[in-house]
Amino acid sequence: MAETDVPWWKGAVVYQIYIRSFADSNGDGYGDFAGLLGKLDYIASLGVDALWLSPVHPSPNRDWGYDVSDYDGVHPDYGSLAEFSALLEACHKRGIKVLLDEVLCHTSDEHAWFADSLARGARSDWYVWADTKPDGTAP
Repeated sequence: MAETDVPWWKGAVVYQIYIRSFADSNGDGYGDFAGLLGKLDYIASLGVDALWLSPVHPSPNRDWGYDVSDYDGVHPDYGSLAEFSALLEACHKRGIKVLLDEVLCHTSDEHAWFADSLARGARSDWYVWADTKPDGTAP
């Protein structure tokens, strides 16, 4: 395999960021896209090839953002879709790829797919439903 055929991620430096606790730009106690954007030059100076962002989608945060309630948006604590797009563009200008930690098989009980499945709608078979044991634990 020629060196140009090597996948970009082999040997790449990947920096994982949990947005909620990374950098708070507006003093509300939550990290946000603007806070990360403000640290981007420093991160680039470390020789980072990619940022791995822990879930950024809306979530009730019962599972620290891994319980996604809407895959089409971003959590309002972190900013807007426009701010996310600006962050993405700024990363790409610096040659930094962005990896999103997508948890497609782990939705919130507030997600429309879950609600439809619970109601035995068109997505009724998208989740595994089982009665609990007599002691209340999972089967």
